[in-house]
Amino acid sequence: MYPIALTTPMARDLTDFGFESLPDADAVTSLMENQKGTALVVVNSVCGCAAAMARPGAKQSLQNEARPEKLYTVFAGVDTDATAKMREYLLPYPPSSPSIALFKDGQLVHFLERRHIEGRSAQIISDNLRAAYDTYCQ
Repeated sequence: MYPIALTTPMARDLTDFGFESLPDADAVTSLMENQKGTALVVVNSVCGCAAAMARPGAKQSLQNEARPEKLYTVFAGVDTDATAKMREYLLPYPPSSPSIALFKDGQLVHFLERRHIEGRSAQIISDNLRAAYDTYCQ
């Protein structure tokens, strides 16, 4: 687990933008078992690709006519139980952080693994997500 003083600003980068933090496994289960419509979930991380690409790309992607109805986040290495529970809903993909998932009516419809984020610009991440929103969030 990472020191909370280190990760708080990284978590707030999303929560201050309107993402709701899912702090524990029960919150994830409650959300996913009852999820209607579209929801974007960012599995946050302390790594540089989360700071430079994933978080900025996710936030930038929301400047789109079609967009998810709800925004959520879990923090790998901090919200350990919540992240583990969320990863059950991300199967068959292996654990990956950062990562970004789009759900529609509780079903995973689009997923960016770390390998899709690392080495790409925030703009590329944003464009990828916008294309998914145009398909699933109409």
